[in-house]
Amino acid sequence: MIYDLLNEEVRAERPAALATVIEGPDELLGRKLFVRPGQDPVGSLGHPDLDRVVRRDVLGELAAGQTLVRHYGAEGQAREDTVSVFIESFAPPPQMLIFGAVDFTAGLAKVAKVLGYRVTVCDARPVFATRARFPAADEVVVDWPHRLLERVGKTLGPRDAVCVLTHDPKFDVPAVIEALKTDVGYLGAMGSRRTHEDRNRRLREEGVTDEELARVMSPIGLDIGARTPEETAVSICAEIIATRTGRRAPNLRDTDGPIH
Repeated sequence: MIYDLLNEEVRAERPAALATVIEGPDELLGRKLFVRPGQDPVGSLGHPDLDRVVRRDVLGELAAGQTLVRHYGAEGQAREDTVSVFIESFAPPPQMLIFGAVDFTAGLAKVAKVLGYRVTVCDARPVFATRARFPAADEVVVDWPHRLLERVGKTLGPRDAVCVLTHDPKFDVPAVIEALKTDVGYLGAMGSRRTHEDRNRRLREEGVTDEELARVMSPIGLDIGARTPEETAVSICAEIIATRTGRRAPNLRDTDGPIH
């Protein structure tokens, strides 16, 4: 039954995880717990407290898209290694939402696809937001960025990214405000340092706090001297990776001087 449920979730690209006891007392070996967000688990690892603790940990690992082994006591105690549980996450591809049908967008969509993202390009201008201009994108949406975020924001998590490349306050200010309401792991906004300062002023006028502004990587990307759209895409994706892994990197946000 568990494998049938797992197969169904994987085919539907819905997040799910399977926890299996791989080391421990003989009576627990091979026991499984199938976990899906927002639903009761299926199966048991042999003790209700162990099930409860493992389910909690599984949901955290699933949100991060991680597969690993964790150790517990026989009743879920922390800092014990009586039981080893293999947590196998089956997470759908991370999402990247790119706002702004500009020249840099095509390069970013291509690099993001190489990294395994499901890419959505969104712009309110139908003449620019076309499949022909962005063939690498999984989806091209003609709409205002903040309205798309209102619809899909609840699906965004730590593995996902929002990149605002519009350079236009009427697009990027509402988009950043709406993105800040989500749990997205990376939020970046493109622009010169002057554009960055103007955007921050407008965001503060709309009630965005300094703590919230600290989530926004702006100017977007690492300081690697990128000039072309493709080089800029590498700079942005490298910053996304560094943000996710917690590595220190030369962010444009934290440096001075010209960007190009």
